Amino acid sequence: MTTASAEQSAFSQQPDEPHSGSMAGRLNWLRAGVLGANDGIVSVAAIVVGVAGAGASTPAILAAGTAGLVGGAISMALGEYVSVSSQRDSQHALIAKERQELIDDPEGELQELAALYQSEGLSADTAMKVATELTAKDALRAHLSMELNIDEADVASPWAAAGASALAFVIGAILPFLAILLPPENVRVPVTFVAVILALAATGIMGARLGGSPVLRATFRVVIGGAAALVATFGIGLLLGTTGAV
Repeated sequence: MTTASAEQSAFSQQPDEPHSGSMAGRLNWLRAGVLGANDGIVSVAAIVVGVAGAGASTPAILAAGTAGLVGGAISMALGEYVSVSSQRDSQHALIAKERQELIDDPEGELQELAALYQSEGLSADTAMKVATELTAKDALRAHLSMELNIDEADVASPWAAAGASALAFVIGAILPFLAILLPPENVRVPVTFVAVILALAATGIMGARLGGSPVLRATFRVVIGGAAALVATFGIGLLLGTTGAV
């Protein structure tokens, strides 16, 4: 293997560097899954702890938690579907526009691509050579990448995004469900608090590592936010229960 080939091989095998669009996309999916699970944990935990604070019976807690889980999962799925559908429609429109421009004015598009490479620091000759070679290989892909930062193969599926979001929410919501229903009545709220804080710490650490951000700071934000939600809903439930409002 030549020195140049060895250097190229070493570069392509660098760990923890998502050079390809597909790898970056997978990391985005993982981050979205962690966030969905985090939402499931906090949302359902806040509901069941609030209802428990009001002195509700186990069946009432089960009913409220189930409603929160189903409603939250559907809401997450619908929101993700609408968001990704809008993004996908925009991307498809841009791709169609670029494809038509390549048909109508291929020479002008080649000059445009070369100018873009030149603006990135390449000499005019090198920029034109790169543009010509990439155009010969896949003109549409070259223009989408350079002009719009779009990879046609990475356009997300709204249905997949909706399903993944709903699934992540449900997985996260199962923990507070079990924590509030399984222990004896006199300790179920403290057990739920502890279980939720630990779960939020785990999702915070995972999200920080996936995003490359400081672990302690990211985890602290997630834990404090979730704990505040639990304290608020439990306090409101307790207030309503002791005043006889419910």
